[in-house]
Amino acid sequence: MKKTDVEDYLQEGIYGKKEINPSERRQYLGTLRERVILALTKAQVMQEEGIQELAGEMKAYKEAKLLLNGEVSYRFLSPYKDMAEQEGIHHTTISNQDSETELGAVLTLEYAVDKHDVFLDKQEEPPEHNQEKGILDFFQSLFKEKR
Repeated sequence: MKKTDVEDYLQEGIYGKKEINPSERRQYLGTLRERVILALTKAQVMQEEGIQELAGEMKAYKEAKLLLNGEVSYRFLSPYKDMAEQEGIHHTTISNQDSETELGAVLTLEYAVDKHDVFLDKQEEPPEHNQEKGILDFFQSLFKEKR
């Protein structure tokens, strides 16, 4: 064995096998961004947002795999698991205590698809009440004459 081979072998034994893009893998529940078809946040999973879009993508990509975040309660993941089983899609719950991610579900492939937009667009929320007017109303109500 060469000296570099021995050093590489020792480094791998001490620190583990080298990974490509470890931070990206932690964020996308163990897969790479280029392989992701659709990603839903934990909040979207809990509110069952994007379930129709996910079902459509499952029908389009029969060889896909659904990765679910183990930090999300089972009762929120259950509809996604049932849908994956119904479509014949393999699903896995990822419970990685070492990483923090906002993603709750990731539909992925074994090869790169490199979709530009993998996140579900947030629905337009109604405009909030103007805060300046709210403050003005508050002060007016304080100094308003009681009749």
